[in-house]
Amino acid sequence: MKKILIAIVMFLSAWGVVHAQDYRYEIGAGLGVSGYLGDVNKSNFLKHPGMAGGVLFRYIPNYRWALKANIYAAGISGNSDDYKLVFPGGNSYKFNSTLYDMGAQMEFNFFDYGLGPAYLKLKRLTPYITLGIGGTVASVSGKTSFAVNMPLGVGIKFKLKERLNLGVEFTMRKAFGDKLDGLSDLNGIKSSFAKNTDWSSFTMFTITYEFSKRCKTCHYVD
Repeated sequence: MKKILIAIVMFLSAWGVVHAQDYRYEIGAGLGVSGYLGDVNKSNFLKHPGMAGGVLFRYIPNYRWALKANIYAAGISGNSDDYKLVFPGGNSYKFNSTLYDMGAQMEFNFFDYGLGPAYLKLKRLTPYITLGIGGTVASVSGKTSFAVNMPLGVGIKFKLKERLNLGVEFTMRKAFGDKLDGLSDLNGIKSSFAKNTDWSSFTMFTITYEFSKRCKTCHYVD
């Protein structure tokens, strides 16, 4: 009888852990550093780092996959004198730009991510890769432009507590446009949808909170 009671207690404890941590959504915020590659910076995207911040939302279908949406704001800048670039007419160029980035990304966790009983083999820390689609609005010297972008990158998630997650993510965003820095078609080289375009980078530290239990009464775990 004693062994049966112990087994029941262990089962209920394990079930409670799985039940409590199995949530569908995350919401949170991020803060970090932004960078840029383009007409004024050809090699070092952190030559003039800027500040970046914003909010994010995740939908979590299972332990391996997540779909994330974000709205970030960031500053980028550059100076052609840093690289002795020669512009038409022998002029130099420097700029400061504000970016507004909106997009959605798929995330693939290398390990089953979460907290739960040992038989589920969940990990509270996992690296992941991400790929998505988005849009960037850039404002330079009072002029505004828009470009579709493709973010790709890597990150690490850590489950600090049952519903609280920390993360760090690095992404490069290829803008299918050439005006993030206010310059376009230099030296007579025409830009196109995929040629002679700008890039932005985001290194973000995030904190998120999970909510909305997958089911209020669960008798099994998929």
